[in-house]
Amino acid sequence: MIRSMTAFARSETHGEWGTLTCEIRTVNHRYLEPSFRLPEVLRELENPFREALRKHLKRGKVDVSMRLQSAEKTSDEFEVDEDLVRAVGAAAARVSRLLDNAAAIDTLDVLRWPGVLSVPEQDFSEARAAAMGLFDEVLTELATSRAREGERLRPLFSERLATITQLVADVRALMPELLKSQEQTIKERFEKAQVELEPERVAQEMVMLAQKCDVAEELDRLDAHVSEVAETLSSGAAIGRRLDFLMQELNREANTLSSKSIDARVTRAAVDLKVLIEQMREQVQNLE
Repeated sequence: MIRSMTAFARSETHGEWGTLTCEIRTVNHRYLEPSFRLPEVLRELENPFREALRKHLKRGKVDVSMRLQSAEKTSDEFEVDEDLVRAVGAAAARVSRLLDNAAAIDTLDVLRWPGVLSVPEQDFSEARAAAMGLFDEVLTELATSRAREGERLRPLFSERLATITQLVADVRALMPELLKSQEQTIKERFEKAQVELEPERVAQEMVMLAQKCDVAEELDRLDAHVSEVAETLSSGAAIGRRLDFLMQELNREANTLSSKSIDARVTRAAVDLKVLIEQMREQVQNLE
């Protein structure tokens, strides 16, 4: 299966504790590099999230964002430390007796006293459980999206691999004609130079020429690499790195074919090969 590294998924869920939204975005990267933006009350879930990512994804820069909007609190949820209020009041009364014309204590001043007024700590256990379920849901959607985007590239690879195979076959079929043409060129060169045509000399020149322009190994390796790319595209594992290596190998053989060319048609075929390989290589950079 072909999987792209670029994808986005989002979902949200609701409960008595509020609304939870999760977004995961992935882009190209050589390795798996996750980053998290989580509410403080969900920070303890970062490690489980990392483990889940490793099971689903192999490469890519992953941005995970989770937002929690807590349910609005009503006024009766405030707690007042009555013992502390009495202590503050008693202290204020003692100070008042020591001072002349002391101002009366203000209720709001007492409420502002540290520790007098507090909000009960909210239980986020249900929100954390919901966050785990929501993360798994969004991660599954993301993996599906990456696979869908990757599969859209399959025809691109198939078409270019087929064209490469045809170009290699054309060059292979052309080589006997090119060697025969070069043999005639050597004979004509000897005749023009008024050099006696010795069969051994002609044979020697042809052997040297054949060795110089022999591209059979390059053509064989191109065919082998094409088969390897096709097989890799059919595997279920992460294939990006292997395909990147195979693109380098294909390009190396195309360059060698070009350097050994003795005919414009072979040179043109080598250029076409490099264009096709580069088109595939650009897409490989986005594969997991």
